[in-house]
Amino acid sequence: MKITPSARVLSMLGEIDFDEWQCVAELVDNPFDDFLDVLRSGVEWPDGFTVSVTLPSSPKGVLEVRDTGRGMSYDRLARAVRAGWSGNDMHDKLGLFGMGFNISTARLGRRTRVLTTRAGDTEWIGVEIDLDQIKDDFEAKDITEPKDNPSHHGTRIIVDRLQPARAEWLRRNGASLRNTLGSVYSWILTGHPFELYVGGTQVKPVRHCRWGDDRYVLYNGKERVPAYIPINEKLQDGIACRDCGEWQIGSGEVCSVCGSGNLAVRERRIHGWLGVQRYLDKTEYGIDFLRNGRKILRWDKQLFTWNNPDGVAGNEEPEYPVELAHQGGRLIGEIHLDHVPVTYQKDAFEYGDRSWLTAVELLRGVAPLQPQRASKLGYPENESPLALLFKGFRRNDAGLRCLIPGDGISKPIHADTRDWGRKFRAGVSEFQTDEHWWQAVLRHEENKKRVKEAKTAASVPTQPDEQAVLGALGLPADIPASGAAQPETGSKVVSTVPAQSAVAVKEKTETRSERLARYESAASPHAYLSRSFGHPELGYVKVRTLLLKPGERLLDDNGLRVPVLLDQRSGNELTALVDPEHAAFQRFGADYADLLLVELAAVLKVRARSDWSPSQLVAAIRAESLQDSALDGTTVGAEARDLLAEIRERVAEVLDRSGGDYTTVYGRLSDEEKIATEEAMIAAGRVGLVGRLGLDSGFVHHVPALALVRLVEAMPASFMDGAVFRGPYAGVSSPSGKALSLARVTGCLADVATLGTFAGEATAPQLRRARLSIALLRDELAGEE
Repeated sequence: MKITPSARVLSMLGEIDFDEWQCVAELVDNPFDDFLDVLRSGVEWPDGFTVSVTLPSSPKGVLEVRDTGRGMSYDRLARAVRAGWSGNDMHDKLGLFGMGFNISTARLGRRTRVLTTRAGDTEWIGVEIDLDQIKDDFEAKDITEPKDNPSHHGTRIIVDRLQPARAEWLRRNGASLRNTLGSVYSWILTGHPFELYVGGTQVKPVRHCRWGDDRYVLYNGKERVPAYIPINEKLQDGIACRDCGEWQIGSGEVCSVCGSGNLAVRERRIHGWLGVQRYLDKTEYGIDFLRNGRKILRWDKQLFTWNNPDGVAGNEEPEYPVELAHQGGRLIGEIHLDHVPVTYQKDAFEYGDRSWLTAVELLRGVAPLQPQRASKLGYPENESPLALLFKGFRRNDAGLRCLIPGDGISKPIHADTRDWGRKFRAGVSEFQTDEHWWQAVLRHEENKKRVKEAKTAASVPTQPDEQAVLGALGLPADIPASGAAQPETGSKVVSTVPAQSAVAVKEKTETRSERLARYESAASPHAYLSRSFGHPELGYVKVRTLLLKPGERLLDDNGLRVPVLLDQRSGNELTALVDPEHAAFQRFGADYADLLLVELAAVLKVRARSDWSPSQLVAAIRAESLQDSALDGTTVGAEARDLLAEIRERVAEVLDRSGGDYTTVYGRLSDEEKIATEEAMIAAGRVGLVGRLGLDSGFVHHVPALALVRLVEAMPASFMDGAVFRGPYAGVSSPSGKALSLARVTGCLADVATLGTFAGEATAPQLRRARLSIALLRDELAGEE
C-alpha cells in the first residue's frame, strides 16, 4: 500500500507535542464519528457501539484500540492512513483520521498495524506501518487475518515497539486516563448509547456537579439571579469549505483559501449552559468548550479576564474569583461551538477567528464584569450571561445569599462541600442531586437565626422573678402574682393546694432513650462538626452533631445540665448533642468544637487504651480532624485582605453613585498615605491612573488599609445606613448613639486592616481576635441580613 509521506517525515510527526491521553483520544475520535454516522442514518445496529482500549501490561507490551464500527474498504483504508488526508467533513466530525492518526501512532511507537473488516467480508484487511522498515518508495506492507465470523465488523489499531516512557505511563495510569477521557467525552457518553472501555474498565462520563435548574439567589435582596443559565443562540448560517474547513466571507463558487468547489451552507449556533458548581475549587472551575461533542477546553478561565477591545495593555488581570480568591472559584459551564475552528492538536480554538470572538462577546460581553470598573471605563453595565452569574455568585459567604453551606454561625464549610463533590463523582446516590447542599444551606440559616435568638434571650430576661421582687420590697413572698386568679373567703388568702394530696399520683419517669429521642426530634444538624474525628494513634469515630432547640436543657443520666452529651450508636458512630444556651457557650464564650473534643478525647482514650494526657489527646484530635480551623497567619491574612477588597469596592461604588467629591475624599489622606497609594498603584501596573488621583474613585482600591478606617470615621453618613455598612447613623438622635453605632464598625475594621497588613507578625491571640472581627464585620456589611 502506497502511503505518504516517507518514514522520516512520519517519525518527525511523532515529535509533535501530544500527551499520552491525546494520542489515545485521536484513535477514539474516529470510531465515535463512525457511530454518529450510523445513528444519523437511522439503520438498526444490533451489535452495539463499543470502543475498547487495551493498555500495555509491560514495557514491551502493545496498545490496541478496537471498535464495533462499520469497518472500511481497502481504498478508504489506504486514504485513511495517508498523513494529511481526511475523508471527514471538518464541520461534522471529531476526527481528522489521516493527520491525527499518524501523529498519535508515531508518537506512541515504531510500528502500527491497522486491521478492518465489514459485515459480509471474508477476512480482515489491513496495513502495517513500520517506521524502521519503510523506505523512500512510501510502500507499507499489506496484511490480512482470517475472520471467524463473516458477520463481524469494525477496526483494530495495534501499536507496538512502544516508546518506553509512553508505555510506562500507559501501564501505570489507567485510572487517570479513564478520568480524562470521561471528561473529554462526557457529553457524548451521556447522550448516546456509546461504550468506551480502557484497560477492561468502562469509562464513565465525568459530569459537572452544579446547582439545579431552579436554584437562585437574590442580589441586593430583590434581583433574582439563577444558578443555571441555558444558552442557545442561533447565528446566521454561513458557507464553509468541506475540504479545508474555512468559512467563506463572500458568496463565490470556490473556496477562497484552497480553491475547492466543495462548499456547503452550515448552521452556526452557540449553545449549552453557564452555571454554578456546588463547591469551590482552586483549579476545577471554569468553562468547558466543545466541538462536535468533544471537549477542546476544560476548566477554561480565559473568559474571567477582561481584555480591552481597544488593544490597550495593562487591563488583563482576572476579574474572577475576587472574593476570598485563595479558596478558588465555582462558576462553570459547557458551551458547544461546532462552527469554530480548532488547532490540529484539538487543545485550543483559533482565538483570532471571528467566530470565536463572536462567542466570547455573546457569553461575557465587551465590558468588564465588575460594574464599577465598567462604569469608570465608560461602558454601560455588562448584561451578558456570565456577568449576571458573576454579579450573583462572586462572593462566597455562607447562607442563602450566596448559596453556600455553612457551619451555622458565619463560616462556609468548603472542605465538606468538596468532599460531597467527590462523593457525587463516585456515584453515591445521596449526592447526585443538589438536595444535600441545599439542606445544608437551610440548616446554616436556621442555626444562625437560633444563635442570634439565644444571644438575645440571654441578654434580655423573658420574665422577671416576681417573688424575688416582692422580697426585695419587704412584702410577703407568698402573695400571688398580679393578675393571677385568687380565691377569696372574706379577707384571707386561702391556699388552693392541700398540704398533702389525698391520692398520690405517680409521675412516669422518662427513660434515657426517650429523653435522647426527644432531644433529637427537634434538634438541627451542625454541618461543620458532623464529620470523622480521631487520630492514627487513636482510631476514628464518625460523629453526627446536633444543636438542641431553644429552651431545651441538655441533661445527663444524673439529671445534671451539661453543654455536650455523647450517645454511642452502632459501631464507630456517635451522636453528639450540644446545648447552645449552656453557660459555657453563652457566658464564657466557649466554642462548640472545644467541648466536643473534650468528650471525644475521653472516648478515644478508652478505646485505644492510650496513655496520652487529656490535653495531648485534644490537641492531636483537633490537628488531625479540624485542620481548617488552624490559626495560620497566611490564611487569616488572606481572609482579611479579601474582605478589605470587598469593602474598598463598596466604598468606591458609594462614591461613584453619589457623584463623588473625589478631591475632598482624597484630601483626607495624609501625605504618607498618598505616597503609599501612588506606590501601590504603580506596583499593581496602574501607572496610567496615578495622574487621576483625586479625580475618580480608583485610588480607594490602593489606599493603605488603615486609611479606610479613617475615611469611615470621617464620613460616617456616607458609608453607614445600608450604604456600605448596615448600622444606623443619620436617624440616631443622640451623639453617643451615633458614636456607638459607628464604633461597632470601625473597631472591627481596624482589627481587619491591621491583620491584613501585618499578618506575618500576628500572635495566636491576635489571629483569634482578627478572625472574630472578620466574622463580625461581615455581619455589619449591608445586605447581609
